[in-house]
Amino acid sequence: MTIPIIPDYAALENAAVATDPFPHAIVPHFIGPQDLRAAVASLPVFASGGSYPPSALRLSPLIRDLVAELEGPRLRDIIAAKFGLDLHGAPTMLTLRGRTRAQDGRIHRDSVCKRVTVLLYLNVDNTTWTRHEGCLRLLRGEHDIEDYATEVAPVNGTLLVFPNGTNTWHGHRRYVGARNTIQLNYMTDDSRARGELRRHRLSALTKRLRIAA
Repeated sequence: MTIPIIPDYAALENAAVATDPFPHAIVPHFIGPQDLRAAVASLPVFASGGSYPPSALRLSPLIRDLVAELEGPRLRDIIAAKFGLDLHGAPTMLTLRGRTRAQDGRIHRDSVCKRVTVLLYLNVDNTTWTRHEGCLRLLRGEHDIEDYATEVAPVNGTLLVFPNGTNTWHGHRRYVGARNTIQLNYMTDDSRARGELRRHRLSALTKRLRIAA
């Protein structure tokens, strides 16, 4: 029987909301060390970069249960309370990434139909990240990757949450290699969001067919 991973919700509830350069919360060890090791060992093999919806992957029971937990009401309710948002009924979109490509990490804001971005990093700490490569930077503007207020190493089960806005620029220095991330978005309920969700489902079908081939 697989023992499910239970995130440290209390740590999220107690985490401060920083405002520089935009509102966000960072929770180190949202996934505890023992659970992190189990999760990393249970992740699927990612043949290439890009985002994969769960339906395009053969997930282990442990990761499948973690995905369901993250999409559940407990995380949603805590995030809504922490940032003063009404997320009741907001559609969710969740993807997994296992590899980062040279073109990834360029400075960007997330789509306007993504109300909130949640990033969970499932990587064990090592010297790669001390060189700042692949560490997500929350930026003060759209032009300079070195002009950042906060840098988040993608390690140790760290959780990053931020509502999207006009100034939520982020990115990372060039990194190529393994970098495990689960991204969860709470979406708007409008035509643009529905279009993105449809593209998400089409991507799931395409990638599932590619894996089967």
